[in-house]
Parts: sequence; structure tokens; C-alpha cells
Amino acid sequence: MNAALRLAPAEDIGMRKTLARGCEELGVAMSPEQLHALLDYVRLIEKWNRTFNLTAIREPARMVELHLLDSIAVVPHLPRCARIADVGSGAGLPGIPIAIARPDVHVTLIDTIAKKTVFMQQAAAELKLGNVQVQHARVESFQLAEPADIVISRAFSELKDFVGASAHLLRPGGKLLAMKGLFPHEEMARLPASHQVCESIALKVPGVEGQRHLIVLSTIPQTGHP
Repeated sequence: MNAALRLAPAEDIGMRKTLARGCEELGVAMSPEQLHALLDYVRLIEKWNRTFNLTAIREPARMVELHLLDSIAVVPHLPRCARIADVGSGAGLPGIPIAIARPDVHVTLIDTIAKKTVFMQQAAAELKLGNVQVQHARVESFQLAEPADIVISRAFSELKDFVGASAHLLRPGGKLLAMKGLFPHEEMARLPASHQVCESIALKVPGVEGQRHLIVLSTIPQTGHP
């Protein structure tokens, strides 16, 4: 681990315990190296936040719960060896924590804001994440070299806009995963006729109050006319 990124020892120990306990509660196994990488990632966000305003959360300890564990909560619901596109990724959430927790997946981080993609590229390089690619692009007009199995978003837009902007990135049979707070009844009612909610999962994020939901969307199979 880069010594320059190491947190103050007391803070590091407390955050590491919170992170390790939270991952255990979520049922996500983490090696010591993965925990180190996640804490280094928090430190990078804190450092770059002073200039780039990546997130409104300033305290590293709160980032562990509100960013890391909130992102890792979706990991048990991801297929193995998937190709994942994280749209509107911002500071790399949830894509970078997913890539650290699941080295078997490949994650493409997509954002329209240049300073955020610069940060994500630097974070992926410093954390040596060979399974991460960063794209500075508008998702609506971007094309992946190989279609994704999963497109995920965290507070990116309402569901109908998420579908409209991102569905073209998926392979046939792929899924859109929207990370939400309150259960989005009204958004679901406004979904286009092409898509449906195939699963909704209530997430319990350790240390985080309030509701969290993972909404899984799929295309509606077209039925032929007799």
C-alpha cells in the first residue's frame, strides 16, 4: 500500500474495523489486501475532494458507510465474471468498490464530467485495478466495445431516464440495476413499455439509516402475433 495514502493509525484502525464488520454483515468476504485498497480509495477521495468537490461527504469515516458499504451492498446480487457498466459514476461509485470486492468482474466507469473521470483514472491506476476502464462520455451516445451484462447506476436519474440513456449498452438478456433510497413506486409507474421491474431487493447497509433498494430492470419479451 502507498504509505502516502495511509490514514492516521487510530482512524485507520477504527475505519478498518467498521469496514470489515460491515462487509461481514453484508456477506461479502474481503481479504486484508482488499480492505487496504478500499481504505486507500477513501483516502484518495478525501484528498481530491479538497479541489475537485467529488462528494458532499467530507469525513472519511462516513465515507466508509455511505460510500463503501452502500456500494458493496449490491455485490451479493451480481453474477460472476460479469461485464458491468457504471453510468454516472462520479467518484467511481459503486463501480470502484465493486471492482475491488469482485476482481472477477470487469467494470467500465462512465461519466460526462472530465474532472471526475480524471480522478477515477488516477484511482484505478494507484489502486492497480486492472479490471477497471474509465470513459469520459455521455452515456446516451457511448458504445461499449463489448456489450455489458449489467448496467448499474447509483442516484443517476429516475428509472425511465436510466432506461432511455443506458439500455443500448446491454447485451440481449442483460439487466439494468438502479440503486435507490425509498422504494420508487411513482418512477416504476412511468417506466417505458419496453421494460419491467423483474426484481426489487431491500438492502440493509450497516451504519446507514433510511431505506435502500436495488431495482432490477429487464426488457419485456415481445410476443408474436398468431
